[in-house]
Amino acid sequence: MNLDRAVMMFAGLMVLASLALTHWVHPAWAWLTVFVGLNLLQASMTGFCPAAMVFKRLGVRPGAAFR
Repeated sequence: MNLDRAVMMFAGLMVLASLALTHWVHPAWAWLTVFVGLNLLQASMTGFCPAAMVFKRLGVRPGAAFR
């Protein structure tokens, strides 16, 4: 698995977890989905992604998008 796939998988997992928490725990958890979406937009425009930095330090090999 490369870094690009790891970041996309993590973002998808966070969105699904947020939706589950919103449904079963409290509606305010929807803000986590908003945060993930804004972070994805920001990363697509600037190339800076905190999750990519964490995965890179964990030893995930780089992909085409986050070098």
